[in-house]
Amino acid sequence: MEQRFEQIKQAVEVEVKYSYINIQGKTQSFSKFIYSKMKEEYKNSKNPKWKILMEYFDHYGTESLIARKRAIKRLIRVIKDELNPKKEEVTENNLPKNPSETDVCYIKGIGPKIAYKLNKLGIFTANDLMYYFPRKHIDYSNIDKISNLKEGMTTTILGYIKSTQAFNSKNGLGICKVVVQDETGSITLNFFMAKAGRYLLERVKSQFPKNSAIMVSGIVKLNSYDGKLTIDKPTYNIIETLEDENNSLNMGRIVPIYALSESLNIKTMRKAMFNCLELFKNSITNVIPDYLIKKHNLLDKKEAMCEIHFPQNMEMLERARFSLVFEELFIIQLKLLEQREKTKKELATVPLKIKEDGLVMNFIKSLPFELTSAQKHAVNEILNDLTKEEAMQRLLQGDVGSGKTVVATIFLLAGVESGYQGAMMAPTEILARQHYNNLVEWLTPMGLKVGLFLGSSGKKMRSVMEQDLINGQMHIAVGTHALIQNNVEFNNLGAIVIDEQHRFGVKQRSKLTKKSLAPQTLTMTATPIPRTLAFTLHGDLDLTIIDEMPLGRKPIKTYLKTNHREIYSLIKDEIKNGHQAYIVYPLIEESETLSAKAATKEAKRLQETVFSDYKVGLLHGKLKNDEKEEVMRKFKNKEYDILVSTTVVEVGVDVKNATVMVIENAERFGLSQLHQLRGRVGRSDLQSYCILSSSSKQPETLERLKVMEETNNGFIIAEKDLELRGPGDFLGVRQSGLPEFLIADIIKDTKTLELARYEAQNFLKEFSLDDYPNLKSAESLNSTDKDLLSA
Repeated sequence: MEQRFEQIKQAVEVEVKYSYINIQGKTQSFSKFIYSKMKEEYKNSKNPKWKILMEYFDHYGTESLIARKRAIKRLIRVIKDELNPKKEEVTENNLPKNPSETDVCYIKGIGPKIAYKLNKLGIFTANDLMYYFPRKHIDYSNIDKISNLKEGMTTTILGYIKSTQAFNSKNGLGICKVVVQDETGSITLNFFMAKAGRYLLERVKSQFPKNSAIMVSGIVKLNSYDGKLTIDKPTYNIIETLEDENNSLNMGRIVPIYALSESLNIKTMRKAMFNCLELFKNSITNVIPDYLIKKHNLLDKKEAMCEIHFPQNMEMLERARFSLVFEELFIIQLKLLEQREKTKKELATVPLKIKEDGLVMNFIKSLPFELTSAQKHAVNEILNDLTKEEAMQRLLQGDVGSGKTVVATIFLLAGVESGYQGAMMAPTEILARQHYNNLVEWLTPMGLKVGLFLGSSGKKMRSVMEQDLINGQMHIAVGTHALIQNNVEFNNLGAIVIDEQHRFGVKQRSKLTKKSLAPQTLTMTATPIPRTLAFTLHGDLDLTIIDEMPLGRKPIKTYLKTNHREIYSLIKDEIKNGHQAYIVYPLIEESETLSAKAATKEAKRLQETVFSDYKVGLLHGKLKNDEKEEVMRKFKNKEYDILVSTTVVEVGVDVKNATVMVIENAERFGLSQLHQLRGRVGRSDLQSYCILSSSSKQPETLERLKVMEETNNGFIIAEKDLELRGPGDFLGVRQSGLPEFLIADIIKDTKTLELARYEAQNFLKEFSLDDYPNLKSAESLNSTDKDLLSA
């Protein structure tokens, strides 16, 4: 049997090694290969677990990194269970003591059919079920009389269904009207649906049997049609008989609401959860050290788990949630801080000292401008780090155009002044070339040699540069991934800058640091990340923020426009003044679902009609790297007046003469992405403009876009964007750093996160994890890729 899974094991090992990228094999992708194998297993055994895995890997290619890891973890678990079947038959009366080893189908009230529905939610074991936390709770403990309802109050009422009507309105909207009555009066509830056929209307109507008891919760509002009170977006619970034994879990108390798959009943879920907790609550042990439980008045873990699902009252619900959120964030911060300590021990380094008349101070004095106070603060923090015995681990975070490159150059010079070489790695050739040009301009007059390492460089040129680097004649090497090739060797590498560090994998970054015997590393990003998110993503790094723009920069004027005549008129005026413009589209090809205009088609139309007197360039993701380079070079050299582009216009690309950024279909971008695109202009003392073109009439969309008109501060925008879209969408599905939260919400739980980080720092200073076995073995602390693959 083991042989049967050998190919799957090998494929998984390769996929994990390459960071879950859905690696492409000779004939098919990883996910397609696994899907075909799961299909084979299901065909032979009819075990529904293989069918669930088929669904996981059918969507694997479009899933987030977290979902991909989860899919592989589940695959390995199912295969291990298949290879090591329990010798003793598991029954409801003979369950394993460990909830992680108990299949959810054996819990009382579940069975194979309901287990299959739970499996679709990612619930396979009793432990999975207990940690499937409610998304919200409804307080059914206080029942209001209908006659006492007032507009704006949050209420729960208990009554009987007096009558139900289901019909289509004149404008095609399906409506189901349900009249609920208690001993004091009646109220009409409205349930809306898209235009419905007779069958759907009857089916909806049948969900509200006449004379059935019903409990309803929601906010009381005035119905705009008849001016009478109703309940907005009501949550309801049909009670067939008030004596129903399940009602103790479903009414007269605070009840949990879970995210459910289709056809899984909320009452069934509550009963299953209750039974699971009754069986396994005594196996739940405290993870957090006792002194922290007492200090912060946390609930015992067993009590917190019971209260989060079935709380006695709102106060206990709040305490339970705080206790579990604190535990989750404390463990994550502990893991990040431990990683930081590990890196410190692994990276030997030599303190660097700066002289009063050395390269660093002479460079700062030679600059034709004064550093901003934020830049000075950043330089001081970096230079202070370099004097310590431990390696620097700092993230330099600065808004577009805030002057991070100058700060990074000072850091590189500190390395050169102390007798080391420097390296700066950027994710694209465009950015690498730009950094190289800046460093050549600044450092060549100081007698320093800078080299450029690109994948597209000629063999002869590369050979000469590699020789200069290993001989120590080259002081600083700038490049893309080409810097981490085996044939690129340094004489004495000491200072490393990694730009847009989230675009590189951990292994790629460490490959560069391993080329140095004593590396000092500065990572940079131009993406403003709110402080709480930075703690979660980069908790292993010290954070320096440049939140001030260089003197002389005029704020970019941003306008939300629908009239293209006005937009084109502004572009023409700017071109007449000798300036250039970008026009950015969200997609390169026609989309079936969204009517975004294709950039290619638009470039041709604009060149032939609106801007026939000017030169229009085109940049999109389907161009080869050298073609993109050529387009950007021509635009920078003013060979194009207008650049029509998709979102491949790189973060950090610096065309000082560009003063207009038009973003078409602006509603389709997140605020942070809009801000990044806006940062392509305003790179000089010229007045620049950003035009958000949108035909949306949605009030929420227009309100969101107006944030861009109100501020140029990337950190304010990032906070708002995070609040509106949540961390998943804010970062994009490919973001690899975000942990999977079971209960914490980094937007709502900011204070708890900061408290957990503070306590984690103190814990590591005073205690050893070895003395806290429960904490050490906590799953989120040890869920590494190696553990995942160990048999």
